[in-house]
Amino acid sequence: MPEISVIMGVYNQFNREVLLTAVKSILNQSFTDFEFIIYDDGSYPEAAELLKEVEQLDKRILLIGHTENHGLAFSLNACIHRARGKYIARMDADDISYPDRLQRQKDFLDKNKEFSWVGCNIEVFDEGGIWGRRQMPERPQESDYLKYSPYAHPTVMYRAEIFDSNHDYAASKETLRCEDYEIFMRFRQAGLRGANLQEYLFCYREDMSSYKKRTFTHRINEARCRYRNFKSMGILFPKGWLYILRPIAASLVPDRLLAWMKRRESLIPEKDVTDGVVGNERKAELCISNTAGCEPINRLRCSQ
Repeated sequence: MPEISVIMGVYNQFNREVLLTAVKSILNQSFTDFEFIIYDDGSYPEAAELLKEVEQLDKRILLIGHTENHGLAFSLNACIHRARGKYIARMDADDISYPDRLQRQKDFLDKNKEFSWVGCNIEVFDEGGIWGRRQMPERPQESDYLKYSPYAHPTVMYRAEIFDSNHDYAASKETLRCEDYEIFMRFRQAGLRGANLQEYLFCYREDMSSYKKRTFTHRINEARCRYRNFKSMGILFPKGWLYILRPIAASLVPDRLLAWMKRRESLIPEKDVTDGVVGNERKAELCISNTAGCEPINRLRCSQ
């Protein structure tokens, strides 16, 4: 039995280099006792063929799926039901896990039984390289859920046992594009607790297309999700009502302005680059080493 099950839902990832980079960042982890379950969520034939190619890379990869598209929550639930590991780690098909991610998160959960899942800090990149960093709250409290999810979803590693009590992802129209936010709030209400390692173990892709994925309907549904869960968590007052309206207000802001505002929160200060504080270029190289044809992201951009 593998110690860790890595799960990844994929729908129409046509970019071979991006997909291979993501997959090989898992295959090249320093911790090796894992299975890698990839769910093809009804991809078009061309994208589905890429996933079949990926399956041949390593015997630890298990490709499952369906001919119809059901969404990320459905995909992850299918992976969870097939998982055999003690821990379940998330991954996305366009991001990068640094080489020690699985080992560091496993070590944390082994030593800290009071926590049911753990995420980490992230570095943010696009086609131009790494441009930002986000430090997640180390021990999120109720107030940390107001602005947005206090966990970067694809960075999280769960204890598999928490899914034994019908704590699946909510596969519904209301939670589309916010399934992670919903499940973390639901876990919190069930008395479960999570943490974030204060280490940058993950490289998260965020480009202009990231701000165009959520339609107005998605944002309305997120507001409903916020209301229901904020009420159950007892954080509607005094600020909760304002944050319920946050996703709706965001829909009124032009995509480019929204991207600019989001990036200002995450930009790496030029001083940190010149002083050598940022040093993950080598990490990015390591996690895709010996992977011909993969996307090179070992470039670093500061706030210029």
